[in-house]
Amino acid sequence: MSTTFEKTPGWLDWYQGPTKPSLTLPVGAVDAHCHVFGPGDEFPYAPERKYTPCDASKDQLFALRDHLGFARNVIVQATCHGKDNRALVDALIASNGKARGVATVGVNITTEEIQALHDAGVRGVRFNFVKRLVDFMPKADLEAIAAKIAPFGWHIVIYFEAPDLPELWDFFTNLPTTVVVDHMGRPDVSKDVNGEEFELFVKLMREHSNIWSKLSCPERLSVTGPKALDSETRPYTDVAPFARRLMELFPERVLWGTDWPHPNLKDHMPDDGLLVEYIAQIAPTETERQQLLVDNPMRLYWPEEVA
Repeated sequence: MSTTFEKTPGWLDWYQGPTKPSLTLPVGAVDAHCHVFGPGDEFPYAPERKYTPCDASKDQLFALRDHLGFARNVIVQATCHGKDNRALVDALIASNGKARGVATVGVNITTEEIQALHDAGVRGVRFNFVKRLVDFMPKADLEAIAAKIAPFGWHIVIYFEAPDLPELWDFFTNLPTTVVVDHMGRPDVSKDVNGEEFELFVKLMREHSNIWSKLSCPERLSVTGPKALDSETRPYTDVAPFARRLMELFPERVLWGTDWPHPNLKDHMPDDGLLVEYIAQIAPTETERQQLLVDNPMRLYWPEEVA
C-alpha cells in the first residue's frame, strides 16, 4: 500500500540542475555529510517526525555525487526517518561500497542488529540535541548506545547548537569513541571568530583529540554572506573564517559535506555546484583539500582501504 505524504508548508526542494563546479576536487573525494529522504511511498517517514520533506532518492544522490566530482558519500540518517534506517541501508547497499552510513538507533538495539547495520556499511550513530528537530533521548540511554557500538569501531556524530555546548560539555567529553561534530557546532557567525562562543568550541577540540568537526553547512549558518546562487563563486564569506580556523588548527580532524538535500532551509536553496566552490575558501591549497576531502574521511569511514 502506497502512502502519500504532504510536505511541510513552505518546504524548499533541492536545487535542480546544479552548476558544474570549476573547482576540481582531488581524486577519491568524499561528500561526508548528505542524506536520503524516502521516497516516502517506499520508505515511509517516521510518525514522530518534526517535518515532512520532499523525496530525495539514492539515485538522485548518486547522480549529484558524480556531477559534482565526488567519488563517495557518507549518508547520515535524517531525523524525518527516526530510528527506521531502511532507506539508509538500501542506499548503502545500492552504492556498491561507495557509501558509508551514520544511523539513528534506540537503546534496545541488539548486537545482532548492530552487526547487520555494520555489514551494510554503517560506521556511526547520530545523537541529535537540536530541540526543534527531535525529542531528546535520556543521556543514560545515549551512554548505553555508545557502549554498545564502541566495540564495532563506530563513532558518534553529535548535532547541537553553540549556546547549548556548556551544558553538554561533560557528556560529550566522556563519550568512549571518536566524536564528530556536525557543522562546527552551529556557531553564530555574526559574532567574532575569536570570540568567547567559538573559542569554547576550539577548546573542546584542542583538549579532546577524539573530537572531529564537519566544516559543512555554510548555507545554514550564513547571515550576511553572498549565497551559492547566480554564478557566485565565493559564497558565504561570513562563515568561511570559522571553518578556516578549524582547518588550520585541526587539519587531521575535519570533514566536509554538501548536506544535500538541505533539510529545513528557510531562506534559500543553494546550487550545490556553487556550494562546492566554497571549499576553496576554507581549504585553499591542494594539500588541505586532499586532507579534508580524501585522507580524513577515508581514515574514518574506509580504514580498511587506508595503507
